[in-house]
Amino acid sequence: MGMLLSGRGLFLCIIFFLLKSSTAIEIPLSVQQVPTITKQSTVQVAFPFDEYFQIECEAKGNPQPTMRILQEVMMEAREDTGMNERVKDSRGVPKFPKEKIDPLEVEEGDPIVLLCNPPKGLPPLHIYWMNIELEHIGQNERVYMSQQGDLYFANVEEKDSRNDYCCFAAFPRLRTIVQKMPMKLTVNSLKHANESSSSTDVGSKANLIKERKPRLLLPPKDSGSSSDIIILKGDTLILECFAEGLPTPQIEWDRPSNILLNGKKSNDSILKVENVSFHDKGVYRCTAKNFLGTDSHDFHVIVQEPPRWSKRPQSGVYSTGSSCILMCEAEGEPQPTIKWRVNGAPYDNHPFTGDVIFPREISFTNLQPNHTAVFQCEASNVHGTILANANIDVVDVRPLIQTEDEESYAAVVGYSAFLHCDFFASPEALVSWQKVDEAKPLEGSRYYVHENGTLQINKTTEEDAGSYSCWVENAKGKTAVTANLDIRNATQLHVSPKNVRVPTSLTLELHCANKCDSHLKHSLKLSWSKDGDVFGTNGTEDGRIIIDGANLTINNVSLEDQGAYACLAQTSLDSTADIAHVTVLDVPDPPENLLLSERQNRSVRLTWEAGDDHNSNVNEYIVEFEGNKEEPGRWEVLTRVQGKETTAMLPLAPYVRYQFRVIAVNEVGRSPPSPPSDHHETPPAGTPVHQLKKPCSKNAFIMNSFMEPLKSMEQNGPGLEYRVTWKPQGASMEWEEETVTNHTLRVMTPTVYAPYDVQVQAINQLGAGPEPQSVTLYSGEDYPDIAPVIQKVDVINSTVVKVTWSTIPKDRVHGHLKGYQITWWKTKSLSDGRAQPKKENILRFPGPRTYGMVPSLEAFSEFYLTILAYNSKGAGPESEPHVFQTPEGVPEQPAFLKVIRVDKDTVTLSWGRPKKLNGNLTGYLLQYQIINDTSEIGELNDINIMTPSKPSWHLSNLNATTRYKFYLRACTTKGCGKPITEESSTLGEEKYAGLYDDIATQGWFIGLMCAIALLTLILLTVCFVRRNKGGKYSVKEKEDLHPDPEVQSVKDETFGEYSDSDEKPLKGSLRSLNRNIQATESADSLVEYGEGDHGLFNEDGSFIGAYAGSKEKGSVESNGSSTATFPLRA
Repeated sequence: MGMLLSGRGLFLCIIFFLLKSSTAIEIPLSVQQVPTITKQSTVQVAFPFDEYFQIECEAKGNPQPTMRILQEVMMEAREDTGMNERVKDSRGVPKFPKEKIDPLEVEEGDPIVLLCNPPKGLPPLHIYWMNIELEHIGQNERVYMSQQGDLYFANVEEKDSRNDYCCFAAFPRLRTIVQKMPMKLTVNSLKHANESSSSTDVGSKANLIKERKPRLLLPPKDSGSSSDIIILKGDTLILECFAEGLPTPQIEWDRPSNILLNGKKSNDSILKVENVSFHDKGVYRCTAKNFLGTDSHDFHVIVQEPPRWSKRPQSGVYSTGSSCILMCEAEGEPQPTIKWRVNGAPYDNHPFTGDVIFPREISFTNLQPNHTAVFQCEASNVHGTILANANIDVVDVRPLIQTEDEESYAAVVGYSAFLHCDFFASPEALVSWQKVDEAKPLEGSRYYVHENGTLQINKTTEEDAGSYSCWVENAKGKTAVTANLDIRNATQLHVSPKNVRVPTSLTLELHCANKCDSHLKHSLKLSWSKDGDVFGTNGTEDGRIIIDGANLTINNVSLEDQGAYACLAQTSLDSTADIAHVTVLDVPDPPENLLLSERQNRSVRLTWEAGDDHNSNVNEYIVEFEGNKEEPGRWEVLTRVQGKETTAMLPLAPYVRYQFRVIAVNEVGRSPPSPPSDHHETPPAGTPVHQLKKPCSKNAFIMNSFMEPLKSMEQNGPGLEYRVTWKPQGASMEWEEETVTNHTLRVMTPTVYAPYDVQVQAINQLGAGPEPQSVTLYSGEDYPDIAPVIQKVDVINSTVVKVTWSTIPKDRVHGHLKGYQITWWKTKSLSDGRAQPKKENILRFPGPRTYGMVPSLEAFSEFYLTILAYNSKGAGPESEPHVFQTPEGVPEQPAFLKVIRVDKDTVTLSWGRPKKLNGNLTGYLLQYQIINDTSEIGELNDINIMTPSKPSWHLSNLNATTRYKFYLRACTTKGCGKPITEESSTLGEEKYAGLYDDIATQGWFIGLMCAIALLTLILLTVCFVRRNKGGKYSVKEKEDLHPDPEVQSVKDETFGEYSDSDEKPLKGSLRSLNRNIQATESADSLVEYGEGDHGLFNEDGSFIGAYAGSKEKGSVESNGSSTATFPLRA
């Protein structure tokens, strides 16, 4: 239950009987038992001016527990009772006292302390020293802020002078920052004070700033040379030490016992030890040093611990005459003392015959009903007290089975079944199970009865289905319930394919076939995972992996997709999974670490390391080389090596600077090339060894001998050149000769396309290569200078013609004849006689042929056609245009076909003319047939429409409620073209009757509907006006006749004089209105039937005046909270 409390202080929720937080055995509420706390609040903080806070306190027991709330003036208590609640109350907003702070004036080099003295408030407290501009006062080894908030100066400097030293105290839990009045500090410099004196006087005054040895300010001198510090285990130990002196002293921390400060955080003036343990006890020494001396202080750290449980007393339920022992042990420093209580009173006031009491245990030898009580163990030392409760319930009842009778269960074949029989019994009871139709206890290793009465049947079979009875028996009697068990078939899965080998970049599909019991299909859920990581419902966010129920698709497979893919099926009773292993194949990684060894003039050994083969064995390695001086960067294959080998002896050619690389090959493809090896250069060995291949020529009147150059390994030495000789073919003249270093030579010739004999021989500094053979080359070509003659054009059909022409003489080609080119264009359409813009079409026929077919012509049109010859140089002149005409053809299909009206037995069709008529349009062919939803179709009916200009047709005498398909073709004298189709259904009798004469589109019907709507609007307006003029509920008069005293008092408080007191709320704070609202509710108010703020209730307008004042009574418009920004610690 929840309770609303008002006031401040520590509230303690105490049950009429002392309670426990839990029991070992859950006792049914029907059995008499001691009270037990079931719900309570945690520690709360009450903010200033908060009038309400809520403490929750709920309990159970038999008889029903009674509760009361007590208030204690106790700010802190260590407890573990499970029944107390601490409420911390902050009494008002903390404030610095209003005081006048006298200015401070010191001489340069003196020490000084600026006191903060922060006000008391709800911790934690944060102190900051800042100026009026909210800038932090800098701190260092000379300036230090103590843990109490005071600001220490070891020695002041002139720059420390300022009039706005401000101490700020921040209380985060109160959302408050308060500021102390600014302090003025003036540091007098002796130099400045004596500027008018002589130099001798200035020097003597300056000597007044004496250098001095350190003197500790923290800890204060009155604490002596040592002090004791008591710290609780687990807390944070903070030791601080600060000294004045000149020069500024240095602070050092150590332990006289030579124990290292491991794990301790020292920061000049502070030594911090977190999570203190007993190992941290001992002496810590702080030493302040400068060159004039030292000062030190010893901290004797004593580590203690509040009480904590090492063994708690345990609750229990016992029968009359039984025995038990309550154990209670606690640890702490100092050692806690143990006291026992019964129902909150000292145990000495409740002696039981035969009980043996020790400090750490109570022994019961003959429990009786009057032993039923709450026993408390109290452990305490100087640091606090802890309490532990144990409920002792002495109960004698026949077994109470808490599981419902005739409960139904289901299990899957092969899985375990659990039939519940939760019970409470005292004395202890024996549980047995049996099948109803067998009437004997279950026996066998498959059956196991748990302590709570649950029957577990392992590896169930279909024969286990049926009804079972649970019998619970003790000395007070026995009870039974029946349970029914159904057996379902196990869910089965099969993922295919099972073991997949898939190359990268492809798409992989996995299917999860499943079979499930019909009773479990509603709960079946499929999911996919990879290597144990479950995919989302639809796959991955990038859409590369798509999941569609039982199907998983991976697009653009990569190496990261390799793994074990599991399909998981989950039902309400079982779960199963099946796995497919996916192996991703990819090209190998490139070989690495190429090494050359055994270097010779004509050979070298190449060794490499194999890269990752990506699940596909390497078949072979391809060794490539780069050594062509004329084409650097061009790699050629040198040799191939079997995949098991990683070394090869490479044969080399003379006078080549080699560099090698290796490519690995597997079933997927080639790897990227390896990084290149080092260079290896072979010496020259002789003349070129290969004969040049046949050169070629081009360009009119210029013979270009394009010779295929020798490769680097064919040159065999330096100084490679080419000796070229030529003469006209068949001429008796001498050979002309020229030597070149390039593999190209341009020779001017007097005639066009004339044959020449040409020879090319390679030579180097060591001699000439093999004798060359002569090859025939032609000089350059020129354009043909005559056009072919068109002999005839034969019309094959309306779109194809055959063109025949005569060839041109060979001597007029001026080169090698490549073929003939036909050009044609449409001049006009014969349908309408309109001229067409010239749009040429070109078709080439290679070789020396004399005819060709020209396709894709438009029917019923006039065309012009020309022809020309072309060679390698280009095209010759065109022939004179030849005119021809194409005959009529069939039209294209109509532009569209629509059903524009449907009735019971008629259909009206509309269509558009074909875009291309291909002749003179003679009419249309309309066909239709029945195509209802059966495999059979009706007979095709034909209608010839002989009027070409007719754009529609009305079909009659059709069947009602029947679907038809319509075909429409356009026709010329050559025939009809392709059909366009449309489908539609005629109307049925009832639909036709509803649409008869299309009443909804008639003007009189529309006018009638508008008149009815206008009259309805006028009637509603009149009713609304009359309702607002009268009929108000006279609530105001009723309140005046029978005033509510509580309401009147609230009104007086609400509209009374304004009082400016110290307890007025913070700006923006929110006050609870629950109590005021309840007090002002009228007996006949409708607020309780509405939602939200009753001040906003305006059901129909008449309540607005009667309840207009509701919102004003104690309402608060703002729901904001007061906040403050805290500066960070400097």
